[in-house]
Amino acid sequence: MKSKLLVFLTFSAVLLGCLSTSENQHEGHGGHGKTDVPQTPADSLYTQVMDIHDQVMPKMGKIRGAQKQAQQMLDSISTLPAQQAKAAASYKQQLETLVSDLNYADFAMDKWMVEFNLDSAKNNLELRMVYLQSELDKVLNVKKAILGSLSKADSLLKK
Repeated sequence: MKSKLLVFLTFSAVLLGCLSTSENQHEGHGGHGKTDVPQTPADSLYTQVMDIHDQVMPKMGKIRGAQKQAQQMLDSISTLPAQQAKAAASYKQQLETLVSDLNYADFAMDKWMVEFNLDSAKNNLELRMVYLQSELDKVLNVKKAILGSLSKADSLLKK
């Protein structure tokens, strides 16, 4: 799956790099083929989708780090003597929920990126708007999953 994602991302980066010029690149992040000023409602919606992606994509390293840290803590709890393990049962349950939430956030971002189709309904503005609104809803849910699980990780992993 990761190799498919890498191929997709590489292809997308090359394709998007060809679509944008240095004049029209978004500050600090070349690509996505977006211009400084959206020219159509579809461009504006596309820009919103990409802006949200660009906000949360850098947090994926934190997601994976928190996954690893939470799993290490779970592994440590499983080695405790019975009485201590029993005392840590509530914390263990919280960690298991956290791992599940972090795994979902990681999965959701990967799935969204793989399924996002830049050329969807390119020649049909009405369908393109429907598609981009759907993608905006999806990427907002991904953002919510990422930020929510990281917030939970920040509070739970500092105990």
